[in-house]
Amino acid sequence: MTARTPLDTETAQWLRLQRRAHHEFGSRLAAVDDWDGPTPDTEWRVRDLVQHVIEEQQWVPWLLSGLSTRQAKSRLRAIEADLRHEWHRYSLAATTAWQDAAPDSEVNLASDTVTVVEYLKEQVADVTIHSWDLARAVGAPESLDDDLVAAVWTVFEPQRDALELSGLFASPVPVADDAPLQVRLLALTGRDARAAA
Repeated sequence: MTARTPLDTETAQWLRLQRRAHHEFGSRLAAVDDWDGPTPDTEWRVRDLVQHVIEEQQWVPWLLSGLSTRQAKSRLRAIEADLRHEWHRYSLAATTAWQDAAPDSEVNLASDTVTVVEYLKEQVADVTIHSWDLARAVGAPESLDDDLVAAVWTVFEPQRDALELSGLFASPVPVADDAPLQVRLLALTGRDARAAA
């Protein structure tokens, strides 16, 4: 048996953040009582939002194993009706895959080839932002873990000008430079965390 190479500090930190982001999402998921309720993602109901986050987790083990997005897509299963159960299943599978992946390996995404750590950062950011979306949608506590917010800020802030152009986010919301970091982070993605729930 070959000894595993020790993880560098950055990778170890992001693996911890991945687990934290999944905890944040799971705690809001437990509060869902109206699957057809609206969300800050105006084209999605709560069910659509949760399914999206689950689907993202479905891809992780396949892409980390070296498959292309086309190959991975052919292996994805339809998400079953019990979304809480499906979240726990695919969250565990993704978390395990992240822990087992070599940080410098390449991952073939639809639009780019990135390292495992770059993909990990992207996924942590996605789950974090959608944890807030789900919290706002179901009236759960909206405050996210400070370390998670700070880390995701380092992912999104350098891409400030590209985020809106990507088409993945609405136009940034103008907020004061001294607004809390969570408010500024969400504003970059077109979300107004100042508005009343």
